[in-house]
Amino acid sequence: MKLPGLLIYCVFPALAFAQPNPSSSTQRISGFEKRKSLQEQSIIKNLKFENIGPTVFSGRVTDIDADPSDPSHFYVAYASGGLWYTDNNGTSFNPLFDSEMVMTIGDIAVDWNHDIIWIGTGENNSSRSSYSGLGIFRSADGGKTWENRGLPESHHIGRILLHPDDSNTLCVAVLGSLYSPNAERGIYKTTDGGITWRKTLFVNDNAGAIEIVRSPDNPNTLFAATWERTRRAWNFTESGAGSGIYRSDDGGEIWQLLTDGSTGFPQGEGVGRIGLDVANTPEGFVLYAILDNYFRRPPKQEEEDVLTKVLLRTMSVTSFLDLEEDKVQAFLEDNGFPDKYTVDTIFQLMKNEKITPMTLVEYLDDANALLFDTDVVGAEVYASEDGGRTWKKTHTGFIDQLYNTYGYYFGQIRVSPFDSRKLYILGVPILLSADGGATWKSIDADNVHGDHHALWLSSTRDEHLILGNDGGINVSYDDGAHYFKCNSPAVGQFYSVHTDRAKPYHVYGGLQDNGVWGGSHVYEAGPGWQSSGDYPYDFLYGGDGMQVQVDFRDNNTVYTGLQFGNYARIDKKTRRNNFITPRHELSDRPYRWNWQAPILLSRHHQDILYMGSNVLHRSLNQGDDFEVISPDLTKGGKPGDVPYGTLTTIHESPLEFGLLYTGSDDGLIYVSKTFGRDWQRISDALPQDLWVSRVRASAHEKSRIYISLNGYRWDDFTAYVYISEDYGVTWSRIGTDLPFEPVNVIIEDPVNEDVLYVGTDHGLYISLDRGQSFMSAGSSLPAVAVHDLDIQPQEKHLLVGTHGRSFYKADISQIQLLNAEILGSTIYAFSIPDSGMRYSERWGKRSTDWSEYRIPDVSIPFYAKMAGSVRMEVFLGDHRIYQEDINAERGLNFVSYDLSVSKTHVQPYTRAYADVDEKVKIKAADNGTYYLGKGEYKIVLTSGSTTTSQKFELK
Repeated sequence: MKLPGLLIYCVFPALAFAQPNPSSSTQRISGFEKRKSLQEQSIIKNLKFENIGPTVFSGRVTDIDADPSDPSHFYVAYASGGLWYTDNNGTSFNPLFDSEMVMTIGDIAVDWNHDIIWIGTGENNSSRSSYSGLGIFRSADGGKTWENRGLPESHHIGRILLHPDDSNTLCVAVLGSLYSPNAERGIYKTTDGGITWRKTLFVNDNAGAIEIVRSPDNPNTLFAATWERTRRAWNFTESGAGSGIYRSDDGGEIWQLLTDGSTGFPQGEGVGRIGLDVANTPEGFVLYAILDNYFRRPPKQEEEDVLTKVLLRTMSVTSFLDLEEDKVQAFLEDNGFPDKYTVDTIFQLMKNEKITPMTLVEYLDDANALLFDTDVVGAEVYASEDGGRTWKKTHTGFIDQLYNTYGYYFGQIRVSPFDSRKLYILGVPILLSADGGATWKSIDADNVHGDHHALWLSSTRDEHLILGNDGGINVSYDDGAHYFKCNSPAVGQFYSVHTDRAKPYHVYGGLQDNGVWGGSHVYEAGPGWQSSGDYPYDFLYGGDGMQVQVDFRDNNTVYTGLQFGNYARIDKKTRRNNFITPRHELSDRPYRWNWQAPILLSRHHQDILYMGSNVLHRSLNQGDDFEVISPDLTKGGKPGDVPYGTLTTIHESPLEFGLLYTGSDDGLIYVSKTFGRDWQRISDALPQDLWVSRVRASAHEKSRIYISLNGYRWDDFTAYVYISEDYGVTWSRIGTDLPFEPVNVIIEDPVNEDVLYVGTDHGLYISLDRGQSFMSAGSSLPAVAVHDLDIQPQEKHLLVGTHGRSFYKADISQIQLLNAEILGSTIYAFSIPDSGMRYSERWGKRSTDWSEYRIPDVSIPFYAKMAGSVRMEVFLGDHRIYQEDINAERGLNFVSYDLSVSKTHVQPYTRAYADVDEKVKIKAADNGTYYLGKGEYKIVLTSGSTTTSQKFELK
């Protein structure tokens, strides 16, 4: 990287990597108890959060279980969106697992005869956002109530296998922790319904169990698959010698390794994730396995007319200069070289000894190249007809474009109950074989998402399948020739949320594998758009959607993109987009871009855009051109196949143009007070080597900063939140009463400097005293991961971007007013929102004989210092026309008032209204209720001897 010559930088000695310690299940369970306490004691728990979708896409499904006697009843488990149930074939769903220790699910198993549900928590796909579970849960009443039934250190559960004749006997495949070694892996068995467990199979601290199936002819013959994988923030080793297939003939007590290298099934360091299924045949059962084979493919015989990186690595300058121009042109185009690097330019640089053929390779060689260009064998299917003693691959050649280098994300194989040679394998896409795996065809469709993780097959109707993927649930009755989509739950996995300043304003966000979307905040869920064809949210960009910034000057220019820093500038009206990501220079190493590379549009001048790789880039012309304005603001990266040593967060002070902050995935925070001319590292006194999930400059005090650190990628679940009042010279820890949950985001209220909002892996917390204490944000939010927060200042709305339940919206106008004076009041009435305050002659009437009566509903907000009885009265002039006694809770209260007149106060109201307009005749509506007419009213609230009031007007 070449830096501008006039820049001055502060140079610091390299910091050593020091691994944070993984958290224990005891600490995490105590965090759950703390979370419940913060909910019970919260004075803002009545704050209403409204889910505003979208639902047209879904989130990652991990398992499906349907009633074999009536498959219109089925459960769907989501990676981070909890458990949902439908009894109408997916027309609608209800959530069942919203308030437990965790919402992430690896597998479910249902005893349909006894209405018992088992949930193995912790997604089994080992993805970037695969949250860690806290054991196994059981419900004996169809999901109404839940009990934790042990295995708290399991972290991620691959499969639950119930005994067909004994509901208290089950085996569980425990995968173990994702980012650190642990011994609590393998196969566990219980015979008393989870009261006690025995570990019956263990391989090593990095090899857990991912799969377990049962022979169809003997309930005591079991087969299990283990998987050795090691994930770190900078590298993912997806295979290992601890991966293999085991057999037990005594119900899971004793296990024998079947894949020792002598049976025809691969063995060794290249053996990755394995999926299993069993089919019954007249001759006995067939055991099938799908393998993510991470052994390298044999070297390709390079075509003479194609120039590749492999050839360039050993090519001399002289040989390169002898190449035909069209070969070089094809190489430059195929590898996305910028237009300025023409064939003539490359040849001239080579002749002048400025570059070598290896320079072209190094220009492309980043961590992504290691991830995507590695030529592994990929998906393979094997079959055994002798109980696993010998194996044969079912196909010749490779099954390409199913797993690629990310088979860790899949690993499922299913056999039809009607035909032992009819197989389904899941990846990108879903494939079907009718000949025992010899040949395959795709059964994807236009309305089916490509990444598949779960498949249920009917045992009573051939070709009936329920398919789960990154886009939700699809149902087919003809083996995938046609599907319908079941996406009514709002379970989107958002990484980000952002709002514009339009009226009504729009909400934007990027999400896991479903692109970038934006839509009006007045969205209401419902099927009406299927008639109009106009869904309230618009698709803006593809891939894994990332951060969004909007130019508030026109609310039309949007900056967004997909993973690893691939961003564009979009004109919403014309639908044109321009790719804007800066590229490094030839002879420089590639920039390191995080999966969620940060971007920031300056609020001081919205032609100025910042982007973060391992350095900070600045554009002065809306992304058309960029300049590097920093040195490497990370520790320099580490060897691996995941970009590391990258920036994760950028912020510019709302109070001073050019006061910039950055944070990185390896724990460094920098500040520049000089528009990027010089930088100071300000993180040395903080815990080291943690992911800087957010840095936020205050909008109230120029020297104040908030930061959150996240230890999730070390299996450290501590909540790290800090404040500095001196530009980061010194730090104070805040939020010490937050639960033991990793923190993803912290933002400051733009109106009340004492109010902070924090999003963690299990919810949202609010502080009214600048972080000295926090409380749960509201009981209307599930315990879902909160990835991002934004405040729309004109409407005073807090937007919550969740990774599992799409967007939520809350009116925080009362929160912003909660100062010491109000908090010390016995009772305080807030101004009444204008929405719903227009008189209508249709109140109390029906549009048809079959419709409901139209009933107005106005929320009356007030604060009560103590719980107890509060009298609410409504006055027109001096005449009391409504009275109700309310059982108020401590803190914020929101009373629903239908703008009616009390039956005992109709006559006083009639006399009072005659003073307002004697021409108006007061009469009851069709439903027999008297409603307030146009005019000015006063609401009086009384608690003990203290009263408070607010006026409102019906126009």
